[in-house]
Amino acid sequence: MNTTQHLTTQFQMVLSENMAAMANSSHQWYDSLQRWHLELFLIPASLLTLATLLANPILLACILFSRSLRQETRYLLLANTLAADMLFLSLNLVTVVCNTLGVAMLRVLCELVSAVTAVAYCCAVLTVTLKVVDTYVAVRWPLHYHDLLPPARTRKILVGVWLLAAMYPLSLVIVMEVMEDNAPQRSEVCLILISIGKMGSEMMVGVHIYFTMGAVVCTLLILYCYGRLYWVTKTQGIWQSRYSRARVTLLAHGVLLLLYFSPGLVFTVELVLYQRQEVSQDIRVWINTVNMCMLMLLPRACAPYLYGLWYRDISDTLLAVLHRRRRLSQVTVA
Repeated sequence: MNTTQHLTTQFQMVLSENMAAMANSSHQWYDSLQRWHLELFLIPASLLTLATLLANPILLACILFSRSLRQETRYLLLANTLAADMLFLSLNLVTVVCNTLGVAMLRVLCELVSAVTAVAYCCAVLTVTLKVVDTYVAVRWPLHYHDLLPPARTRKILVGVWLLAAMYPLSLVIVMEVMEDNAPQRSEVCLILISIGKMGSEMMVGVHIYFTMGAVVCTLLILYCYGRLYWVTKTQGIWQSRYSRARVTLLAHGVLLLLYFSPGLVFTVELVLYQRQEVSQDIRVWINTVNMCMLMLLPRACAPYLYGLWYRDISDTLLAVLHRRRRLSQVTVA
């Protein structure tokens, strides 16, 4: 019992030291933001977020209010991706605005916002990976596709995706709240990077394992599915034309997947740089700001317009709604 109390006391002392270092790091971070006038990154961040939040609800409404689209797995996966992106973009913009304007956020609120942001990001990446698996199943077993992935099973899978994405970040928040009795109540800069950086070495190892295992599993699954798809369909002649629909679709989805995964890799680099004292604080601030205000937003800004134009069912539904509204407006005027 005494040994347990001693270990707990040591852990709390280390955590208190980390909290003091975090407060100092937050102050230095805000000074770097102001010195380099990085509040100008609010302009592209706001524009990209606005463009996405204007398009995503329209596509989401088309899927949810159309019975035929709701019965297809690929559109349910797309709807989940759009919803996760909207949640991520909203919280990310709030965080960026508060950090650049120097609005001190409550510690509990900051940790909760950081955790939910991580959940939304991981959920979107997992759902995009599942879209590749869905395409593979549809091409590989077309006659049994609806039996393998019916809408009811897809909804259960999506619930599992949210639970899987939320399990680790929310558990970290609970652990930190239990152990941080003497922590400052407000944080000058609210960043996932700083919140993770204040943890002990044991918890940092867990964070690295969590992100590394997730990235490796998703990458291997995507490469396997696309490799098998090419091997199965290469004799059917759909890859011979340079501008065939299959080739262009694969290229578009490949670029979108790269854009979705790249910010996570950049964030991993940020974690490594944050632990190295020889790295300049300005370099960390620049990389983090570009990642939060540009790289993380680009795939989410491109996705709704790519899917809205490429999926014929969605584009036809949008055109039908527009024609119906135009017809109603003409009747009202007449």
